[in-house]
Amino acid sequence: MTGLRFGIVSESVRPGRAWLDYARQLEDAGIGVLLIRDHFSAGAFGQQLAPFTALASAAAVTTRLRLGTLVLSNDFRHPAIVAHEAASLHLVSEGRFDLGLGAGWYQPEYDAAGIGFDPAGQRISRLEESLGIIRALLAGQPVRHEGTWYQVDGLDLDVLPERRSSPRLLVGAGGPRMLRLAARYADVVGLLPAPIKNATDSDDPRDRLPAAFDAKIAVLREAAGDRFPGLELNAFGTFILTDRRRAGTDELIRERGWPGLDAETVWQMPTIFIGSAAQIRDDLCARRDRFGLSYLVADESALPDLTEIISGL
Repeated sequence: MTGLRFGIVSESVRPGRAWLDYARQLEDAGIGVLLIRDHFSAGAFGQQLAPFTALASAAAVTTRLRLGTLVLSNDFRHPAIVAHEAASLHLVSEGRFDLGLGAGWYQPEYDAAGIGFDPAGQRISRLEESLGIIRALLAGQPVRHEGTWYQVDGLDLDVLPERRSSPRLLVGAGGPRMLRLAARYADVVGLLPAPIKNATDSDDPRDRLPAAFDAKIAVLREAAGDRFPGLELNAFGTFILTDRRRAGTDELIRERGWPGLDAETVWQMPTIFIGSAAQIRDDLCARRDRFGLSYLVADESALPDLTEIISGL
């Protein structure tokens, strides 16, 4: 069962030592990555710490645990600031930081903060410019960029000492344009079921079926070309340990509002893992081989189940 790694997304606030203890708990449980979302409004995913502060403090009390953002909203920071923060955290963590970026999606947060929420096409174009700037800065290159959204005139990260490595870039992508963007810039592609259009998007189960994943991977493969074999494929997984697999699946169908689906169809979904620990381990192996999914993340409520699953790998 080599070639698999797992991350936990923290979506609650733990003060002081409790946060540091939590980071150590994840490391001891065999979790590979501690991830933080990027929201300053609880309306999106509840209360959470600011990403760079939280991850830097977690890095200080761990040695193996990787740290990552899933994902930063590009519109909240200038790319030069993102590159400096990312390179600094990568340096102080001794190479354990992964930088996840996205175009932003939660409009109520933008509105409350007075940040303009442009149409999706413009946000993606801005992200594309930002990725080019950030990737070059992290590679140690001086950047001269005259674009629609950013103008950079000869900047480099000489404020930091020469670095031996750079953060790996993760780009979350659910639609063809974002997949093509990720294919060009990312080291890790976070496969979303579908583009997040707004704060009220529904969960269409058809977007989670094998055929939908095959279509996304085909776009990614074509756009990446020679880069494709080096890309790591990531997805947000649902992990439910139960000795009553069918009943547990029927309950999940009701909770998600997926009328008309049967349990067998859900069991084929690449990111749904339900059953005994042994069943889930088999499914993880099969989906790694079938879809190339080697990096799965889950929210923090899944930690007990995920710990048991990982312990048998």
